[in-house]
Amino acid sequence: ALLAVIAWVFAVIRRMDWPQGRQLRAAALIGLGLFAAPSLLLHFADVSIPATARVALFSLVIVFAVVLEPYIGGDAVRQSRGALLAALACVLGALCVFPLQFPGSVEESQAFFAVIFAAACVAAASCIAVRAATEFKGKPIAPTAAIAGATATLGLALASTVQEQAIFQLKVFLPEVAWSVSVELPALLLLFWLMPRMSAARMATRYTIAPLFSLLIGVLVLRPPLDLWTCLGLLLMAIGAGYLLLAPDEQPVPTYLTGP
Repeated sequence: ALLAVIAWVFAVIRRMDWPQGRQLRAAALIGLGLFAAPSLLLHFADVSIPATARVALFSLVIVFAVVLEPYIGGDAVRQSRGALLAALACVLGALCVFPLQFPGSVEESQAFFAVIFAAACVAAASCIAVRAATEFKGKPIAPTAAIAGATATLGLALASTVQEQAIFQLKVFLPEVAWSVSVELPALLLLFWLMPRMSAARMATRYTIAPLFSLLIGVLVLRPPLDLWTCLGLLLMAIGAGYLLLAPDEQPVPTYLTGP
């Protein structure tokens, strides 16, 4: 909601043109795929899947983004050579750091695949966002961010109305708003600013870089004993994400099914 309001105010002040047609549909899909659908799926899986397992599974966003981008991202998608191997290294490293137990019941299996589907939704929405920013190059991104934020807000509000009985508590509301304004809103604004400037695969590295930096800070502050698997996992995460971010792009890539 904060993203929608801030982007709308900025677009109105600057008198920007609002999306229409395909650009409007893309903005709505970005809001649903990047925010609303993953939030609902993770809420569904929250009881059955531990937080560390969700972090490990969400590293699959990078793999999905690398594989889907040639199909969804348009004809001019460029990726670095070996991008898929680097993405798999990120996932393997996350699995070394965050051990993952396969589900032992139907409920756990459903939650397990819900998290994977959430990761796929984020990757697909990222590809749509980059494609829209490329196709409509020169048009401001603020109106798209406003529509995406409003779509996500509406979807989550409707889901909350159906599934929950919300109780307003000021002592809970104020810290949430403070966290959103100081941390989440700047991150979302940066994300939309990067959409015309980065590939979907590179943007997806945030799902490896964020836990990687959290782990490194924890190691520096708490100095826990590290086993070989954890060290190997951290190394793989750093190498995979670093390669995806820094390696030069090759020529437009063919799809992985059809080949060159």
